[in-house]
Amino acid sequence: MTKESTSQGDQQPPQPLQGVRVLELGSLIAGPYAASILAQFGADVIKVEPPGTGDPLRRWRKMHKDTSLWWYSQSRNKKSLTLNLKDPDAQTIIHKLVKECDIVIENFRPGTLEKWNLGWDQLSAINPALIMIRVSGYGQDGPYASRPGFAAIAESIGGMRYLAGYPDRPPVRAGISIGDTLASLYGVIGAMMAMHHLKVNGGKGQFVDVALYEAVFGVMESLIPEYGMFGFVRERTGASMPGIAPSSTYRSGDNRYIVIAANSDSIFKRLMSAIGRADLAEDPDLAHNDGRARRSDELDEAIEAWTSQRNLVDALAVLEQAAVPASGINTAADIFDDPHFRARDMIVEQPLPGGGEISLPGIVPKLSATPGTTRWLGPDLGEHNDEILASLGYSAADIQALKDKDVI
Repeated sequence: MTKESTSQGDQQPPQPLQGVRVLELGSLIAGPYAASILAQFGADVIKVEPPGTGDPLRRWRKMHKDTSLWWYSQSRNKKSLTLNLKDPDAQTIIHKLVKECDIVIENFRPGTLEKWNLGWDQLSAINPALIMIRVSGYGQDGPYASRPGFAAIAESIGGMRYLAGYPDRPPVRAGISIGDTLASLYGVIGAMMAMHHLKVNGGKGQFVDVALYEAVFGVMESLIPEYGMFGFVRERTGASMPGIAPSSTYRSGDNRYIVIAANSDSIFKRLMSAIGRADLAEDPDLAHNDGRARRSDELDEAIEAWTSQRNLVDALAVLEQAAVPASGINTAADIFDDPHFRARDMIVEQPLPGGGEISLPGIVPKLSATPGTTRWLGPDLGEHNDEILASLGYSAADIQALKDKDVI
């Protein structure tokens, strides 16, 4: 099994964001996951958490002793600083940190940081080169801006949830907070573009306004062009990809499921030949996707007539030989034992505090010369308070006074 070093002093390959300093404000997923990506590629990330409780993610899902496994993963390579952001002394500390930061990330409801003297106008006046990723449910302006928003709401507002599931049942959700993750990715992309502009074009700093619902809406493919031109409203289609055929999920003879995506012209012919349907492979009406889409039900029946007579392993072997994209539907156990995941370091082991190991997802994307790495797991609450505050000129007595006042 692959192991990554957790020692901060170990020799590591150069990292692309080495020297970039990030201040993370906020909690849970969308903002913190954006910071996590930056941390995995070498950025120095200071995560600010409320004293006493910390980020709620520390208590989400499965726990190791008193710490969430998710926390260990998402907060890897970060430093934890506890601050009560409502306190003026804490705000002064943020102002001092911002002078030295390249990026600030926050995911409070719009207007919250402004109430604490930590909004864009205040922070950019301190550091004109600052880039600020601002993640919220509906964006920093517009009639819905003040509404609270989570990924579940964003996926519904943005159009994704309506398409998920079967037409005769209520819409469903994916088992992860995909709206948060999409917003995180857009936030990182925006910050990298803003940093490039600052460096190459001599521009000023700027903020990146990421709305959860817009992150979802941005990946909805042809949803709006089709409605705008034809008044066409896409509906739920279950396991099939609407208008693209054949691409669906089929039952195998051992009562498992096979996903087959044979929607290009050449792959379609190979699939039909592999399942013994040369008549369909050579049918001129099925030569291109538009023709196949009109007969998608017929094609799905032909494919499932074949898959239902074979167990999953045997069916996949035939399809692999024919170079047809196909897969079973992996559980966590399937992924954990998959040799391809292991060969590409997509599951890596790290030692846990106090003994034992945790398996972490590997780092994406893979850079050939400057790969990301896991240097340490998500930190204890306030683990880096003394280190960070001392670097700002606070003495041991100053730090103790802040503790006594519940600022940190």
